[in-house]
Amino acid sequence: MTPLRPERFALSDRLEISRVLTGLWQVADIERHGTLLDPETGADWLADYTRHGFDTFDMADHYGTSEIIAGRLLARGGAPRPLAFTKWCPSPGEMSRDVVRAGVEERLERLGVSCVDLLQFHWWSFQHPAWLDALHELAALRDEGLIAEIGVTNFDAAHLALALSDGIPLVSNQISFSLIDRRAAGALSALCTQGNSKLLAYGTLCGGFLSERWLNAEEPAEIGDWSKMKYKRFIDVTGGWAPFQALLRAADEIARKHAVSIANVATRWVLEHASVAGVIVGARLGERNHAEDNLKLFGFALDAEDHARLEEAFALTTPVPGDCGDEYRKPPFLTASGDLSHHLDTMPLPHQAQPTIHRPGGEHVLSGSEWEDVAGYARAQKVGPRILVSGTTATAGVDRIVAPQDAGAQTTYVIDKILAALAAFGASAEDVVRTRIYIVDEADVEAISRAHGRIFGEIKPANTLVVVAGLIGGYRVEIEAEAVLRD
Repeated sequence: MTPLRPERFALSDRLEISRVLTGLWQVADIERHGTLLDPETGADWLADYTRHGFDTFDMADHYGTSEIIAGRLLARGGAPRPLAFTKWCPSPGEMSRDVVRAGVEERLERLGVSCVDLLQFHWWSFQHPAWLDALHELAALRDEGLIAEIGVTNFDAAHLALALSDGIPLVSNQISFSLIDRRAAGALSALCTQGNSKLLAYGTLCGGFLSERWLNAEEPAEIGDWSKMKYKRFIDVTGGWAPFQALLRAADEIARKHAVSIANVATRWVLEHASVAGVIVGARLGERNHAEDNLKLFGFALDAEDHARLEEAFALTTPVPGDCGDEYRKPPFLTASGDLSHHLDTMPLPHQAQPTIHRPGGEHVLSGSEWEDVAGYARAQKVGPRILVSGTTATAGVDRIVAPQDAGAQTTYVIDKILAALAAFGASAEDVVRTRIYIVDEADVEAISRAHGRIFGEIKPANTLVVVAGLIGGYRVEIEAEAVLRD
């Protein structure tokens, strides 16, 4: 019998990856008490994965010394050359050319390379518009040869579509995807099957919960590590321990049928989605190596009976609400201090409210646009509990039109700008009581309405949508909003 080898996937014409990527996030956990792994020993452990064909490694700027360890492996040479995918997760703020270059150059230095194979960008709040500036600067560095390809992490479907429509050459989006968290199977998968960008899935085993260890086990009263805390919240929000056990039993039946593990079944289910390029399986360096078990993924496939059995179990659960990445951006959804969400309390706002001169007690927000002084207006004005936001277009920087051919993407960007203005007064989307939308093409109504409904679907403010002869600057949509602060 021919030994099993990992399947390969052409992520782009520059990158052919193992469909099982080895995740190095646990390096940070191993080193959390201050004792760092020996880089050469760590590289030896990575080399063992490459011998089994698992030659694609995923890491980040905050995963301890993972980049340095991977760099030592790359320095050894050999063919085929291993791939090192890393992430840059800057704090929200100005994303100038110098800031972005410095972030990439730090990755290059730690990896000891002249070009990052895949630079994956993470952004904490889309209300801060500098995320799109950063991606354009990363695209320029790709053209310069410092980056082979660009990806993102934890982007929802709307913002991935926005980035792609604005011309960013993204090849991947790294998101949570599992039998428990099936959000990525919706709009995000539909988007990725239409274009060149694919999904890299993490959390496929829900921090180890999707395994024989938890089959018919009692619900844990206390959980000690951050990863399991996060994934236990996914279990809780989808219905709790009983539906989870029903899903485990279904996966166990399928596993015994194919003579594989529950983990194999859970991972294979994700891999078989057309939108998924690969899954990321964590490695506990120096402690456990799951390479042999992971190879079994490529010796079987789920059949119609297997999928039907899983669908029965899915029907007993409640879908995780929202879209991918919401757990990092919408407190207190699924976040907890310690899993990189404690930043939410100290997130810098793109705007600060300023007192108005002519109206004692009033405040306004200025965006810095030269037209605010030329025409004499504010981005937003607060009068008592009432907030009025000026007509807003999809403008980046001074005068660049975002996604000029995509009205839905422009609407997403515009609403983010409106929410940013409201945040300066301590308001949110829930405080909005009216929106007015001006469009130039009736054919754009559905795309614009869906983008509006993504934010306001449950809030349901009063709304007017009007088709006009044209908008200054060639924009496809302009929106103004009114909000009333709650007590």
